[in-house]
Amino acid sequence: MSESPSPEALPVIGASMAAFAALAAQGSFTVNPHGGQALLKPIRDLVAWIDRERRVFDRLRQVPMLGSSNNAEVMKPFMQKVAGDEAGFITQLLALRESLIVAEQAVTEAMAHYQEADDQAANQFGER
Repeated sequence: MSESPSPEALPVIGASMAAFAALAAQGSFTVNPHGGQALLKPIRDLVAWIDRERRVFDRLRQVPMLGSSNNAEVMKPFMQKVAGDEAGFITQLLALRESLIVAEQAVTEAMAHYQEADDQAANQFGER
């Protein structure tokens, strides 16, 4: 499953993460190493979980085996749509994964800015 969700899949979270990354790139905020690691661990854990579950996502996209009753025939396409259309669970989860990657990069960058600011402060202190 190598497809990537469209940027519109999670417009609010996607836009928020883009803004978060832009602020981090500008150096608008910093994150100390301890706080950064506290943010990075759950981000990386969730990305790893999503990656591990991709086979399950493929199964959710398949026609469910509900039998051949009228109700089952009505539910089958509905369940596939809920799982995998543009607003479906899988699409949204994959868009969340992409947002988490952006967040991880932003936190890493903010940690680097913290280190730079700390080094500059130490240099100024040492010069006085």
